Amino acid sequence: MAERVKAWQCAGCGRIEVPRDCVGVCDFGRIEIVYGFEHDEALEAARERCARYEAFLERIARAVPRGGEWERSYRALQEEARGFLAQRPPDEAP
Repeated sequence: MAERVKAWQCAGCGRIEVPRDCVGVCDFGRIEIVYGFEHDEALEAARERCARYEAFLERIARAVPRGGEWERSYRALQEEARGFLAQRPPDEAP
């Protein structure tokens, strides 16, 4: 996991600076950043989805349909999988 860095942000323009010793090779460029709390929220949501998916896979792996019931079990699992896919955040949909 990446190291978190504390930085100063200008309340007016939004510029962010991290006090460091300059070694004379600075070349400023644009970067994309997110706030730590936003990253934590996204990570927690991803962990919750992963736990639900793992529980679903566990049910699939351990399912043993009774004789002649495999198709009904398969259809039920398909419906559950569609429900998971419908709950994906918009930025994760294909």
